[in-house]
Amino acid sequence: MIRLSNLNVSLDFDFDGLKKLCAEKLNIPETDIKEVSLSRKSVDARRKNDIHFTLSVDIKAKYENVLIKKHKNVSPVQHFNYEIPRIDNINKRPVVIGFGPAGMFAALVLAESGAKPVVLERGSDVETRTKAVNRFWESGMLDTECNVQFGEGGAGTFSDGKLTTGTKDKRIKYVLESFVRFGAPKEILYLAKPHIGTDKLCTIVKNLREYIISLGAEVHFNCRFTDFTSADNRITGVVYKENGLENRIESDNVILACGHSARDTFELLYEKNINLSQKNFSMGVRIEHLQSELDRAMYGKFVGHKALKAADYKLAVHLDNGRSLYTFCMCPGGYVIAAASEEKKLAVNGMSCYARNGENANSALLVGIGPDDFGSEHPLAGMYLQRSIEEKAFIAGGSDYNAPVSLVGDFLKGRKTESLGKVKPTYRPGYSFAEPEKYLPEYICESLRKGIVEMGKKINGFDDEEAVLTGVESRSSSPVRINRNEKLQSESLDGLYPCGEGAGYAGGIVSAAVDGMKCAEAVISSENGVKLNG
Repeated sequence: MIRLSNLNVSLDFDFDGLKKLCAEKLNIPETDIKEVSLSRKSVDARRKNDIHFTLSVDIKAKYENVLIKKHKNVSPVQHFNYEIPRIDNINKRPVVIGFGPAGMFAALVLAESGAKPVVLERGSDVETRTKAVNRFWESGMLDTECNVQFGEGGAGTFSDGKLTTGTKDKRIKYVLESFVRFGAPKEILYLAKPHIGTDKLCTIVKNLREYIISLGAEVHFNCRFTDFTSADNRITGVVYKENGLENRIESDNVILACGHSARDTFELLYEKNINLSQKNFSMGVRIEHLQSELDRAMYGKFVGHKALKAADYKLAVHLDNGRSLYTFCMCPGGYVIAAASEEKKLAVNGMSCYARNGENANSALLVGIGPDDFGSEHPLAGMYLQRSIEEKAFIAGGSDYNAPVSLVGDFLKGRKTESLGKVKPTYRPGYSFAEPEKYLPEYICESLRKGIVEMGKKINGFDDEEAVLTGVESRSSSPVRINRNEKLQSESLDGLYPCGEGAGYAGGIVSAAVDGMKCAEAVISSENGVKLNG
């Protein structure tokens, strides 16, 4: 099979004619092509008078070696088939702590190997969790064990469901194909910026869980990991609470995929002398624009074309104060959501449904911070900084989980917002007017002011005075790294596999899922006494 790349087609192109077009580009008879399939499809909107699709197409044809030599945009396709070795005899069932993307894919690989893992998730199943989250958004009644951060699917369940990643790993194909297997649209296999949306993710994670259980695994919800046991520098079991009762499971292999908001778990690990280190992360606010105005800014005369979806963007600017401001987790046609997990702490995130048909677009505006900003060498100093800022945001919003909001124009001019303009905040349960200075350090506010103006030079209207800033976006990534060795095990305790975003080794759904797979492979290698390839 060969791949034809950099194939440009108009927005009006009829994809039923893809085979014919490929034959024309390759200068061969259409009958020489046995099969065509999209490998990649992206929108090229760099020139507003010439917006088009750019495609890569996988082709099965006659004389493929000749075509590779003849055309510079043709290359061979090397498919990677992910194979999971079987575990014939396992001494003790592996335990997976956390059922977000990392934990789910760790459990999936272990289950398909025959290991029959036991999964412990502190939150609820996705159906129960959805009710708890909606109750919080409607009434401000927070369940600290079941919320946007904790529960089946992890924080990714209530997000845009983006499947983009900066990593290049052969396991990504298996992750995407697995999502399709459990209900995701097939387009995620070829779109340059694939996403699923919260509404579809809720069904997908349930289907994935039911399949894992069908292979002999156990998935326990409302079970909070509270301790572990060890002997001779190796983990021997975990302790967890369920229905107020303490339970124990003996295990030689524990994958810890606790997520970036499991602050009590980080404190437990510190108390148990597990090697932790500080980690850079980012904080800031969410910015909301009218999606219709963003579409016009991005698509020009092509706005409204039936082939174009809600416009998105990705921006970064380097500032004269030595810091940078960048956009993160941009949600077209989405919503700013309440994402707190601790009492009297406020955090926000972004979410979209699959259709991305909400009135507003939103994105995180983040400033990178590091150990020099933490004010302490304590391994958890970044986490404590997060907490203190979230507490200030809670107070600034009115101490009732309402979010502090400000108009961009008022923020840039250093004044408090008194009324809204055309952009209405989507955050629930409600909002109060408060300047970002009420909860964010000055160096972040200064960077936001400088950066928003610079971003306005890149996208017309980005610095619109009536755009809305909502705080605080504080959970973009983990502030802690649980240090591990080349075997993916804790530097302090054999058999403990720190995993995913919470452990500091991933930054999104796909990279977390891949890291979960790697940790599962390491467990299988340990049990089989062999090292897996990759």
